[in-house]
Amino acid sequence: MVEEERFRHQLRVRYQETDQMGVVYHANYLNWLEITRTEWIRDLGIPYSQLEEAGLLLPVTEVQLKYIHPARYDDMIEVHLQIIDCSYLRLNFEYEVYRIRDGLLLVSGTTHHIWVNRDWKPIRLNRQMPQLYELIVSKQKKR
Repeated sequence: MVEEERFRHQLRVRYQETDQMGVVYHANYLNWLEITRTEWIRDLGIPYSQLEEAGLLLPVTEVQLKYIHPARYDDMIEVHLQIIDCSYLRLNFEYEVYRIRDGLLLVSGTTHHIWVNRDWKPIRLNRQMPQLYELIVSKQKKR
């Protein structure tokens, strides 16, 4: 990922997120990605609750994760998020999850999303909320 284009969010691994082996259970990484996406949208100046009030939803349609090293209880981690592709209908992110104390890359992956209304019908973000669309396009990874 290009350093300056990444959004970063830090979390501490909670005991309840670990399994019997003492490592973070694999599904918890998905929660961390969602938390980071929510904070990214808030950082743009539009809390996710405002999107929902406007009738916009952004469900996940695809997930790909590569587990490289485990996180453990009480580790401080940092999730890096970057837009890799966006259109008026779709929004795709790339992630890297690092352990802060040693900078070790733990997990990398992507999520794909589609903008829908409350009836789960696809919508055009550029028509529904043009100011958000322009903000998102401006943050897209430069190719």
